[in-house]
Amino acid sequence: MPRPDWRLVPAAAALWLAAFLGYLLHWALAAAVGLAAAAVAVVLLVRARTSQRVHPGWPLLVAGVLAVLPVSERLREAATDPLRELAAAGAVLEFRFEVVERPRPIRAAGYGATPSGVSGVVIAGRAVGEPSGGAVVVFAPADQWVDLLPGQHATATARLAPAEEGGLTTAVVKVRGPPSDVDPPGAAQRVAAELRQGLRDAARAVLGPEAAGLLPALVVGDTDGLLPEVRADFDTAGMTHLLAVSGANLAIVGFFALLLVRLFGAGPWVASAVAAAAMVGFVVLAGPEPSVLRAAVMGLIGLLALALGREKSALPALAVAVLGLVAVDPGMAVAFGFVLSVLATAGLVLLAPRWARALERRRVPPGIAEALAVPAAAQLVTAPVVAGMSGQVSLVAVAANLVAAPVVAPATVLGVLAALVTPVWTWGGQALVTVAGPETRWLIAVAEHAAGVPGAALDWPSGWWGGLAAAAAIAVLAVAVRLPKVRALVALGLVGVLLVVVPVRVVLPGWPPPGWAVVACDVGQGDAVVLATADTGRAVLVDAGPEPGPVGDCLDRLGVRSLAAVVFSHLHADHIGGLAAGLERDPAAVVVGPGRAPGWAWERVRGAAADAAVPVVEVTAGSRFGWPGLTIDVLHPEEGGAQAAELDGSEINNASLVLLAHTAAGRVLLTGDIELGAQAELVAGGVDLGAAVVKVPHHGSRYTDEAFLAAVGPEVALVSVGRRNRYGHPAQATMDVLARLGARTARTDTGGDVAVVGGVPLGVTSRGRRAPPRCSAGRPPWGRCGPRPRRGS
Repeated sequence: MPRPDWRLVPAAAALWLAAFLGYLLHWALAAAVGLAAAAVAVVLLVRARTSQRVHPGWPLLVAGVLAVLPVSERLREAATDPLRELAAAGAVLEFRFEVVERPRPIRAAGYGATPSGVSGVVIAGRAVGEPSGGAVVVFAPADQWVDLLPGQHATATARLAPAEEGGLTTAVVKVRGPPSDVDPPGAAQRVAAELRQGLRDAARAVLGPEAAGLLPALVVGDTDGLLPEVRADFDTAGMTHLLAVSGANLAIVGFFALLLVRLFGAGPWVASAVAAAAMVGFVVLAGPEPSVLRAAVMGLIGLLALALGREKSALPALAVAVLGLVAVDPGMAVAFGFVLSVLATAGLVLLAPRWARALERRRVPPGIAEALAVPAAAQLVTAPVVAGMSGQVSLVAVAANLVAAPVVAPATVLGVLAALVTPVWTWGGQALVTVAGPETRWLIAVAEHAAGVPGAALDWPSGWWGGLAAAAAIAVLAVAVRLPKVRALVALGLVGVLLVVVPVRVVLPGWPPPGWAVVACDVGQGDAVVLATADTGRAVLVDAGPEPGPVGDCLDRLGVRSLAAVVFSHLHADHIGGLAAGLERDPAAVVVGPGRAPGWAWERVRGAAADAAVPVVEVTAGSRFGWPGLTIDVLHPEEGGAQAAELDGSEINNASLVLLAHTAAGRVLLTGDIELGAQAELVAGGVDLGAAVVKVPHHGSRYTDEAFLAAVGPEVALVSVGRRNRYGHPAQATMDVLARLGARTARTDTGGDVAVVGGVPLGVTSRGRRAPPRCSAGRPPWGRCGPRPRRGS
């Protein structure tokens, strides 16, 4: 086996380190590392006593020069860009910029979210003209900006906000209105957009919603239609890399083209030219964005490694790619996607062949040996980065990717062909998508079953420090297994984990706890609270979270067969998104306050209730309703308040229903998302807010008044919040106030479903975070555990 050629690796590592430190800390560090690398290179060259044509000192010298000139200079220009000063002052100005990457949807339940859960788009752009040409990130309304394509110029009135220090992004641009003076897109971008739309249309026409959302993501990284629960399964199963364009996509397309032309007897040069053309075409199809261009380079390296079968040739090519990409775009050095691509390619060319040969020496058939070695090597080298990205370590990733691997290439090729064919031959495109359907559904099934394994993923610190900790742990294990005595200790430790830790995580206490009165369901970034009645299997649901699946699963776990009522505190998407799951349990009524904003949300609630023949009942302050074992008083808002169809987010939040429930666990105050205004109004009005349990307002946001919480005086505080949400909920200041008041705090992001049981003191039980829950009676024919779709929907 030839030894890998490492001569260019120190140069690539030096330039990468320079950009990494310059980006995260200060641009001057990039220059310092570059100067140090150049100095070392000069010393090596002066002392050189070798006849090598490419002495390692020369590429190291080149890397040092690149670090000092283009890399540190670009970082310095970004750090001193005039837009930073304007952004710090929160300036509002007419802004013209060029779109660099396709708009990406922001799926965040809450104010501004549409019925599909898309609240806006984020666009990577570049300022055009005065006062600078710096890189910007634009946040804009989805319906008005989602169709922009790379290369287009647009103008809008926007408010600037500061970007993170040290990076290439000079300002965050927040836009509320539509773009103006929009240039027409280029021909290539327009054709690529039509092809991508054709693939989406064909997938929606012949596949179910899960597969229709996954196929475009698998083929061209288009995740616009990907269902959140499918993404969650892929994250837990360690299959997230399949949802983004990577070098693997390019390699698949290139090899398919290569195989096709070689079948017709083409020579190596013609075949290579056709394969390269196919890969260039795929770049145009997916969009010539930085992430796709990076994947194209990595895909070409993967082709080179596999075609030559020589690690010695592939490693220098990988180093050259790193040098070129980081020099052109220093931001690559801290991009998780770039790191994943480099590490995965390195694992492919360095570890996988060695492991495959080792397995073959142990009499494993060659094909099976390669199938085992490739995903194992890729998973090992990328595990630290994935841990830092997701905040978890998947224990099933190798097995899941091994089972998924055989169908990835056929599904990708069929999807690409469908995208090319659909615009000119709709039936043909749909036929290709139909053939890709079983492969796509297989990937969904693999991710679902892998994610459903108890303890499939372990929590891990997120961010760069978490990634470094994972890398250190892997390095220690790698060294340990080479030492016989230490290997025995490691084996004993793993046995201990299997016998003690795993059962503790998997075999959790029975759920639900006997005598539960209140349960805050773990529905992510949203609210869903279940109040028990004296009738077994019957309860009241207050808010329904952002999606039907999680709240439906929570009700299933609690054994709630029917609902006395579904109550909505207000109409934001993170409270009404699971309405369908509530309507499936035949509620007697849907209860709402006087608020009618956002308008689309009110129409959705009213329409869904009418379709299910469930009456909608409006309540205001002073209303009372109840059932055996449960009575609810409405404390806020007053009659006639906040009925406009369009209000801003704070006005909608402050119009939330505030409910005082009398339960077996005592008084429970449910506060919706009220902010400081409504809280102060309730305190000033002398309303009796005292309660043993409080659902903390607005997911524990910083807009929570200490006087309000003191007036409640809770023994238990429930915080319904999503893990690693982008709002910073719950605020540390709010948690500190609850601690000072002596409240026991239970959070759904750390504890999963949380139940309160009556007693002195009150009992608080957390179900514990597990892998995404599954249907208790098996997978229904219409898809996941969420509601069955209505005919025609």
